[in-house]
Amino acid sequence: MSIGADRILTTHTGSLPRPRALTRLHARRARGEAVDAAELAAAAQAAVAAIVPKQIAAGIDIPNNGEQGRESFVLYLRDRLTGLGGESRRGGWQDIDAYPEFKADLQAANAGKETASMTANLPAAVGEVTYVGEAAMAAECAEFSNALAPAKGQYREAFLAAPSPGIVAAVVQNQHYESEEAYLAALATALGREYRAILDAGFILQLDCPDLALERHASYQDRPLSDFIGFCERVITAINRAIEGLPRHRIRLHVCWGNYEGPHDADVPLAYILPTILHAKVGGFVLPFANPRHAHEHRLFRKHPLAEDQILVAGVIDTLTNFVEHPEVVAERLERIAESLGDPKRLLAGTDCGFDTAAGRGRVSADVVWAKLRSMADGARLASERLRP
Repeated sequence: MSIGADRILTTHTGSLPRPRALTRLHARRARGEAVDAAELAAAAQAAVAAIVPKQIAAGIDIPNNGEQGRESFVLYLRDRLTGLGGESRRGGWQDIDAYPEFKADLQAANAGKETASMTANLPAAVGEVTYVGEAAMAAECAEFSNALAPAKGQYREAFLAAPSPGIVAAVVQNQHYESEEAYLAALATALGREYRAILDAGFILQLDCPDLALERHASYQDRPLSDFIGFCERVITAINRAIEGLPRHRIRLHVCWGNYEGPHDADVPLAYILPTILHAKVGGFVLPFANPRHAHEHRLFRKHPLAEDQILVAGVIDTLTNFVEHPEVVAERLERIAESLGDPKRLLAGTDCGFDTAAGRGRVSADVVWAKLRSMADGARLASERLRP
């Protein structure tokens, strides 16, 4: 990844708005309806081809495929893993359940939307979990490479994301292995093959790990903090096993507290989990600092500095509001974070999370997304001029 670039580079966290027709296909398929595979593949290919030049036009230096061909950032794996079946049941979020009026309003707002659900029709692990997604991953990489080809020389690097063993274990619950550790180990072995395929194709690998924060107010909400920290430690161990032997400098790790608009007043403070997260043997971290619950937590890097070869992709754009951040606001955020980090050459500008982590679930209108990304690029240029005279 680009350490010491001539300016603050821009990227984002993964998912970008999908065309409505593609969203409908993903939603139908996620509900278990029959969808023509060729129609879905063609729609996804067209969407990827369109999403790359849009990112470059918006000033993104490190683009991706927008996750256009995936129904969500994690459940696309239902076609790439064996041993899945039955049903998993996700509980509620602690902060949403604490506000019944808000919860009712939220449910009403989402009623009737054409989306790929992250809480319904979830499979479980009912047998041995292995990876059988080689052909699908190779096709996804080739599709992205083809979309990038016309833009050669207009971007610095490109990335693809894949979920961590921890978030898969949280969503696709264990009904087969004798222990959580055994399940995480099996997932690490399986997912490690996808991680390697992304790197072998020449892309940066982003590990999506919302579990390392989100699960505190989800599956661990009624348990002691120490139990949750133990879960984080087990997940980091699984991640390090999965990426053993892979080039650390080509891997970045994303953590967030859930990509939904809500109170978030039950979020675990970053201070409690950052020391564990920093044990991941990766080249950088992607963390949200734009949203009003965690914007102050960049100061933790004064006490817990990154290794000299690591970068920070700082979220300076909120992915849950249609406000378009002013470039000066973006620049000020980057300047404050650079001061905490101690080295602006290892700072990149990014978004707090994806804009459409499950098809149709995005809160920000597509045209506003591109305006927000353009503003981020403008703000990064301002901050670069001030921090690197």
